[in-house]
Amino acid sequence: MRNEADVTAERAYFDWNATAPLRAEARAAMLAALDVTGNASSVHAEGRAARRLVEEARAKIAALVGAEPQNVIFTSGATEANMLALTPNLGAVPRRDRLFVSAIEHPSVRGGGRFATDELEELPVTAEGVVDLDALRTALGKSKHPLISVMVANNETGVIQPIHAIAEIVHTAAGILHVDAVQGAGRLDMAELGADLISLSSHKIGGPQGAGALIRRAGLAPEPLIRGGGQERGFRAGTENVAAIAGFGAAAEAARVGLATERARMAVLRNRMEADIRTVTPELVVFGENAPRLPNTSLLAVPGTKAETALIAFDLNGIALSSGSACSSGKVQPSHVLAAMGVEPDLARAALRISLGWETTEADLDRLLNAWKKVVSSLGKERRGRAA
Repeated sequence: MRNEADVTAERAYFDWNATAPLRAEARAAMLAALDVTGNASSVHAEGRAARRLVEEARAKIAALVGAEPQNVIFTSGATEANMLALTPNLGAVPRRDRLFVSAIEHPSVRGGGRFATDELEELPVTAEGVVDLDALRTALGKSKHPLISVMVANNETGVIQPIHAIAEIVHTAAGILHVDAVQGAGRLDMAELGADLISLSSHKIGGPQGAGALIRRAGLAPEPLIRGGGQERGFRAGTENVAAIAGFGAAAEAARVGLATERARMAVLRNRMEADIRTVTPELVVFGENAPRLPNTSLLAVPGTKAETALIAFDLNGIALSSGSACSSGKVQPSHVLAAMGVEPDLARAALRISLGWETTEADLDRLLNAWKKVVSSLGKERRGRAA
């Protein structure tokens, strides 16, 4: 009988945008932190040892985005960081009177954070999934003190937003720009985004799940979500998760050091993958293909197939990937991203996201292509059977 390790060895992982495997550096940092007894808020030697780990991680995360360490606020993840950022009360007078978000944002941003429903407006995107800059300029005319939230790169399509240009438009309109940078960290050079607030997630860059951060521009003081203690300079009460924070910091440092090499390598692999798949299925659709994209992400569809069926088939063939649709509690829902791009519902239901990472190999791509041939052939027979 094969054990679980044997089965895992035969599989290829292509769902890095959902979560990345834990980096060796992060694992080592977490194990070392677990041997530190003190509370990071205590003044004794044990407490200072824990505090040192937190502050070292803070500096590493700040370096990843070109920020000052004192402006990094640790959270439980990017969803909490987004909620912390999306408040009318940012400490900068006057109060923000309106929130504008792109139509392709993560649900934690599209929900509007702590703004009232009538203070929230969505910004349209082009057919390639890029924020419509003319629509942004027009929208900002409706507000004297706006807050704008745009992700640096979409988690489904990988399409990269023109953040520099967006920041110029927003700041000209006396606005504040929040950027959900979850998919960009470790994959893009983020030191000069021009954003006022940036959300990050640990497990997207090889750190542990359950840790994130909001990086703020000096002078911005978002109203706390969690009150009580004075941790995180009063922005986020509660005893720090030292081990997770240490792992987050180690992952951030590794991602920053390997950024240039990994970007180039993944772009080569991604381009080869798309070319190979297109050879097998010439009718292939690549969403956002003509826009700048993350080097590791492809959202693909074969017209006439269903992603739900394909995902199961790929899994049975040892390939882990995801749908282009948002999945909640195991139920696949229509993709709001593709809907915003004007994609027909039938084609959107066929979308599959393939995302690569630093451990992806040429052999993994070979496994994927072999599985693709089997799955598409099988689904093609089903399509022909239904048509008949």
